[in-house]
Amino acid sequence: MDARHGGATGEPRDLSWSRTVPRELVHRVSVAEVLLTDVLRVDEEHFAAAACWPRSHPTFPVDGPALHHPLLVVETLRQLGIFIPLRHFGVPADARLLITDLLFTSEPADQPRVGHGATEVTCRVRVTGVRTDGEGTVTALRLDVRFLAGGVPFARAGGGARFLSPERYAAVRRPLAPPRHRRTHVQRPDPAMLGLAHARDLVVGLIGGPGQAGPEDPHRPAPPRSLVVDAADPLHPFFFDHPSDHVPGVVLLEAARQAAALASGGTLLRPTGGRLAAPHFTEFSPAARIVCVPHHRTCVFRIEQLGQRCAFGVLHYASPHRV
Repeated sequence: MDARHGGATGEPRDLSWSRTVPRELVHRVSVAEVLLTDVLRVDEEHFAAAACWPRSHPTFPVDGPALHHPLLVVETLRQLGIFIPLRHFGVPADARLLITDLLFTSEPADQPRVGHGATEVTCRVRVTGVRTDGEGTVTALRLDVRFLAGGVPFARAGGGARFLSPERYAAVRRPLAPPRHRRTHVQRPDPAMLGLAHARDLVVGLIGGPGQAGPEDPHRPAPPRSLVVDAADPLHPFFFDHPSDHVPGVVLLEAARQAAALASGGTLLRPTGGRLAAPHFTEFSPAARIVCVPHHRTCVFRIEQLGQRCAFGVLHYASPHRV
């Protein structure tokens, strides 16, 4: 157990893993997808937080030697990046929160092994780079988070976020992205090759290629197949727990992970670290193309749409073989 920290009443207390924080403070509709259970402020920059990682997550099942999926680190970071600004930095509840970049790294040998029930994770958080507008409203900040289980550090993550008012967001997003729809003629990879238990967890697909003629001329050969960001389930309970007018950052990172697994023939499955930068919104349509290049224990990727690089980054792996 970490040292005691000040609670809402000013009295010191320990972190609690008894119940989740309010779902609206982490932008989740389903209570089952809320990982945070407690957040305590230590001082102006530092926080201590508790998270429960479920023993069996539908999207991120325990695999290999009873390990949690590495993207649970990223999702915990995302939830902290929403809760802390809303609760402790006066960011309005109706603000739109946008990920600008994120990174994570983990130590495979120190990963918590899954036992009975959920894994209790302690997060030590530092907030830096706080920016405000002329009226003192926080418009951006950065988080650095260290993850511990049983007192043992096993991962670190960080990233930046921007906060826009509804009016500012509407101005940035005009014209708004069209509604999501199911694309036809999408070929799906084998989920097992990508380390997935279900086809619904696929967020990539292949378009073009043999047997798929162009829409204007059915006799004209189709272009070579392209790997694109395309969710098999547009209402996926984790990736699309709530409506969004653009592809969320966690979906882009998972799409890159699945692309790396496909490009490596199913050998690069479990990243131990990675980086993602998203300088532009990725729209649901037209389909964004994923380009990735595996090289030994890394895979560099970029996501392109309408000739524009929307996101890019790199994934790292402990070894170039199946784990």
